Amino acid sequence: MKFTCSIDINANIDRVQSVFLDSSTLQQYQDGFRSKTLISGTEGLKGAKSKMVYEKLELVETILTNNLPDEFLALYEHKHMTNTMKVILIPVENDRTRYVTEIEYTKFNGFVIKVIAKLFPSMFKKQVQKWLEQFKNYIEGNDDTSNNTK
Repeated sequence: MKFTCSIDINANIDRVQSVFLDSSTLQQYQDGFRSKTLISGTEGLKGAKSKMVYEKLELVETILTNNLPDEFLALYEHKHMTNTMKVILIPVENDRTRYVTEIEYTKFNGFVIKVIAKLFPSMFKKQVQKWLEQFKNYIEGNDDTSNNTK
């Protein structure tokens, strides 16, 4: 299963990239996020592995490419599913950025998750879009640069 979500954010590309790469802000815009702990490598760089803990799940993130704003690509592994996330940041105007993410689920382990993915694929896309909207609201509500509009 593969899908794309996007959102325009009223902030310059440097601000959007900075917040995206700052794992200390994840709790502000991802429901249920608890912690992110580096397992190996250098945080934010290709090859870095981190354990991500949410209220209802734990997963391992492996950064495959970090070439932002052109591309960020990571692998996420959970006991019930495996997916990749590609992010591209595109300047739309001086103070506006389009955040595009492509999610591809490559493996589902277990009968229940396979049924959910088959019957309710839109559920996965809705969650990603919700996090994008929360990310946008966080940036626009907490932007400390003087040249951005809200």
